[in-house]
Amino acid sequence: MKYLEEFRDPELARRLLDDIHGIAKGQWVLMEVCGGQTHSLIRNGIDTLLPDAIELIHGPGCPVCVTPLEVIDKALRIAAQPNVTFCSFGDMLRVPGSGEDLFTVRSGGGDVRIVYSPLDAVKIARDNPAREVVFFGIGFETTAPANAMAVVQAKRLGLKNFSMLVSHVLVPPALDAIMSSPHTRVNGFLAAGHVCSVMGYWQYEPLAQRFRVPIVVTGFEPLDLLQGIRMAVRQLEEGRYEVENAYARAVTREGNVPAQKLLSEVFEVTPRKWRGIGEIPNSGWGLSSAYREFDAAIRFDVTDINTVEPAICRSGDVLQGLIKPNECPAFGKECTPRKPLGATMVSSEGACAAYYQYGRFVSLESIG
Repeated sequence: MKYLEEFRDPELARRLLDDIHGIAKGQWVLMEVCGGQTHSLIRNGIDTLLPDAIELIHGPGCPVCVTPLEVIDKALRIAAQPNVTFCSFGDMLRVPGSGEDLFTVRSGGGDVRIVYSPLDAVKIARDNPAREVVFFGIGFETTAPANAMAVVQAKRLGLKNFSMLVSHVLVPPALDAIMSSPHTRVNGFLAAGHVCSVMGYWQYEPLAQRFRVPIVVTGFEPLDLLQGIRMAVRQLEEGRYEVENAYARAVTREGNVPAQKLLSEVFEVTPRKWRGIGEIPNSGWGLSSAYREFDAAIRFDVTDINTVEPAICRSGDVLQGLIKPNECPAFGKECTPRKPLGATMVSSEGACAAYYQYGRFVSLESIG
């Protein structure tokens, strides 16, 4: 466990908690952006150990959760076609569309496969030239470089039977949208370290200044999160609004420049719908004109699908930090991991899944 246990040391965690309790004077609401951070905070009980003055809320940082319903429906229509092999990471197979999910398509005879890399889908296409092979390309800036490389590789190989259903989203425009809302409660952000390892954190600096909100790049282990919280609270108490890096072992201000160049070559910035939130300008990536021949939405003519979210599911409010999962009336009743209404209950990074898995059926405030 070397390189992990150092970041789970209970004595160091106690010291950080003591520091936070000593620093915090005002009432502050911090949003962690990544679903992986949410699970680590809840699993380790960090939210229960903080001063009452600090509240943690959960942001739109789960790639499965924010993939819009209409894109799921496009995937279902493509996957059901007889000459198609549809490839996806495992989490997406259980996310319900308007009527069914990808597992249902597979049980009905569709060729739906779980892969562990987009390059696996390229290999399947190369080995099966008579079939159309489609990869479901979702996620944030973290997963986009590997997906971009798969498209580049398909072009190099001259594959005509490979395409990608793209639904990539970008973090900074989402933070802009959250802070622009008249309902926002956010005083500070814990930015997702893995996203920043690719993109750096220079893009966050204008947001911090414009909205007067501290943004701390944070990792995923308990000490990473406590350090990020301490830095954010210290800024708030001192009246500073800067971007700070609490994940220097993985993140630099500039990020992974070769990966950024690859992304600029393969993708172009587009408006993008977020599940439960709606369309956010300039918040997504689509294939650029140089690679549009690999766009599955165009190849299979599924650009006409439009869907409406079920009213009972409040995952959009959860993703914006407006409510916590256990404040949704359907949580743990109509909506469970065995029968989820929304992606936040399906995904292994979803906030609703975290609350259900770790028994947060009532709010901490109600426990007193």
